[in-house]
Amino acid sequence: MIGYITVGTNKFDAAASFYDALFATIGAGRAYELDTFIAWSTGPSAVAFSITLPFDGAPATVGNGVMVAIAMDTPDKVDAFYAKALELGGTDEGAPGERASDFYAGYFRDLDGNKLNAFCFVRK
Repeated sequence: MIGYITVGTNKFDAAASFYDALFATIGAGRAYELDTFIAWSTGPSAVAFSITLPFDGAPATVGNGVMVAIAMDTPDKVDAFYAKALELGGTDEGAPGERASDFYAGYFRDLDGNKLNAFCFVRK
């Protein structure tokens, strides 16, 4: 149902570098690119994640309560993705760990303050 998710940026080149390096860790690459918009995906039929300079020319702002969740298949991959985000200049919003009996997630903000998480379901 979801085709792509977009977050705004005020630091287009820095955000592009951040997401190039972060998404490379899960095999995602640039799938579509314009001067003011880049989308990353793992394949033509997969959901994409994108950044954009706002069309109206106003500064990008972070939505209160808005978060993008990136699915992983193991806690180790969650840990690695979260660590890479922080290494690239992202900020901690909740270290990886078990949040519920079968839900494992790590939360961070990108260079513009957009909130993301990496998560997986842990079967016991």
